[in-house]
Amino acid sequence: QLSSFVTRFVMAANDGEEEATVSLVDVLEEDEELENEASAVLGGSDSEKCSYPEGYVKRQALYACNTCTPKGGEPAGICLACSYKCHEGHDLFELYTKRNFRCDCGNDKFGEMECKLFADKEKVNSGNKYSHNFFGLYCTCDRPYPDPEDEVPDEMIQCIVCEDWFHGRHLGCVVPDCVELQEMICESCMNKTPFLWNYAAHIAVPAITKVSPCKGEEDVKVNGTSACKRKHPEETEGSSEEGSCSGCRLREMKSSGKSRTLQGAVFWPSAWRTKLCTCTDCKVLYADAGVSFLTDEMDTVLAYENKGKSTEQAEQAGGAEGRDPLMSALNNLNRVQQLEIIHEYNDMKTELKDYLQRFAAEGKVVTPEDIRQFFEQQQSRKRRRANAGQYYCS
Repeated sequence: QLSSFVTRFVMAANDGEEEATVSLVDVLEEDEELENEASAVLGGSDSEKCSYPEGYVKRQALYACNTCTPKGGEPAGICLACSYKCHEGHDLFELYTKRNFRCDCGNDKFGEMECKLFADKEKVNSGNKYSHNFFGLYCTCDRPYPDPEDEVPDEMIQCIVCEDWFHGRHLGCVVPDCVELQEMICESCMNKTPFLWNYAAHIAVPAITKVSPCKGEEDVKVNGTSACKRKHPEETEGSSEEGSCSGCRLREMKSSGKSRTLQGAVFWPSAWRTKLCTCTDCKVLYADAGVSFLTDEMDTVLAYENKGKSTEQAEQAGGAEGRDPLMSALNNLNRVQQLEIIHEYNDMKTELKDYLQRFAAEGKVVTPEDIRQFFEQQQSRKRRRANAGQYYCS
């Protein structure tokens, strides 16, 4: 934590001619947010073992190697562990997570290269699905991300069906607020699974904004504008009818006559998958369309991220101190050296904390110059101690 904290100030010092300033709260919050994101995305995947023996993994962090499989060749994806062990120093594309994928590292797509972690692999993984993402391209505009030629600030949103990433401005609809709490299906995938338009008319985030909420309807914010969304019985009564053979929810929705514009991407609220009909006929419908995963709550990226966070917390609770860089370094020293390092580290950490608390108490921002001054004082004290021929431990 301390090294990450200090690094941010060093980076701030090189940001430009103007003096860079940042509040203590900003640094701590950003550091925590980055760690949480890393734990969520990577924590659900094994960083030491190739995932190939597990078969087609339900969801895992994936990468594509532009060094080994550049554009013009066959697309290929590699697991987290192989990105570390087999492709270190290569030009990699981060693909975030994808479902039902088996690691390609070292198969026929990589020529003479063999996987260092698990070499005994089939020539190809016929069950894998690929897209232009594996060549570092995204969206309907078929551009890289980040795009050096695109100066328009925009967010990238992943479709939960095709798992491609899209610029918000290329979705053909208004991107709602709190989009990180929702799932999105792009227009192309909606058209390939037309029955989803019936669900969209009833349970998706409204595509048309309205000025004010209506009686008997709940207020939904879409880019800061109130929109009306009628509460349907299936939304308020839970999912007690799911799996029932007494009736088909999809058939009931079709017969209601309610519809919406069949255009643009569709955003879905939290837990919308639980409202999908799971009667026998609908299960066949999902299977034929290749979207059976929609009825699996564990398929969601949120479920995967929660798994990653739980794994990280369990490792920390179980004494995973060996993963800490400081602890790893200490293991290579004798006991006297270990005690000396620990005392020095704790002294410096305590002094830095006390130094920064003064800024927090006074509501001041911490500048790069403040951090430089602190470490200059530390070095000065260390030199005075050495010159005096004294050795201090506290």
